[in-house]
Amino acid sequence: MSEKPVGVVRKSVDGRVCVITIDNVAKKNAVTPEMMDQLALCLTEFEDDDELWVAVIEAEGEHTTAGLDMPKFFGPGATVKPRPQGWVDPLGLQRRCSKPVITAVQGITYTVGIELMLAGDIVIAADTARFGQVEAKRGIAPFGGAHFRYLTRTGWGNAMYHLLTAEEFSAQRALEIGLVQEVVPFGEQRARAIELAQQICMCAPLGVRATKAAALTFTEHGEEAAIAVVPAMREKLLASADFVEGVQSFVERRAAVFTGH
Repeated sequence: MSEKPVGVVRKSVDGRVCVITIDNVAKKNAVTPEMMDQLALCLTEFEDDDELWVAVIEAEGEHTTAGLDMPKFFGPGATVKPRPQGWVDPLGLQRRCSKPVITAVQGITYTVGIELMLAGDIVIAADTARFGQVEAKRGIAPFGGAHFRYLTRTGWGNAMYHLLTAEEFSAQRALEIGLVQEVVPFGEQRARAIELAQQICMCAPLGVRATKAAALTFTEHGEEAAIAVVPAMREKLLASADFVEGVQSFVERRAAVFTGH
């Protein structure tokens, strides 16, 4: 009998919403290299599927993740392998999702769990969530983007406070500094994330993606570059069928039915 794999990432579809689930409950959802590859594949399939408009990343059990399975990433028996070129990077350091990504978290949410949040767009946290960017306590530093994305989400002082002390902090503290956008009772985080994803799906997907792309242009290249993309963005969106539908639905006082064209 073959040995059951430890840790999996699976994907399901709920209408226009892609739900990606991390499952390694026996090890507090510690993320192995194989799970990171599965996550990358799921995100790539989501990104490349025109019928899917928003992704929700969530985790089974009481905890989001205790972090990376360190020996499998950095030890003598490390199992890290190069990914196929062009896959979406779950940490957003290479190819990044152009569509919205919502993360639902609970319980222990350490290191790579936070960096997955930061690579996405919106975070819904259970009131049990406990955050920790604890690399400094392990003799390393954040390798997955926390060293700069904390700054854009929380500001310099808050970023340095949590990156340099490496202390654990609560869901309420994460809400106060902008690391998460909503805190809900434990057990409701997944449903709330999907509900929010479905709400976003009621908007025109071309407009949603253009908004995200323009925002990323600002964070990566500054205000001048963000202004420079407006003419092309305007030209593309005003020529879309969804723009016509948006105006027509307003005139007819009905809900718009967008197609992404």
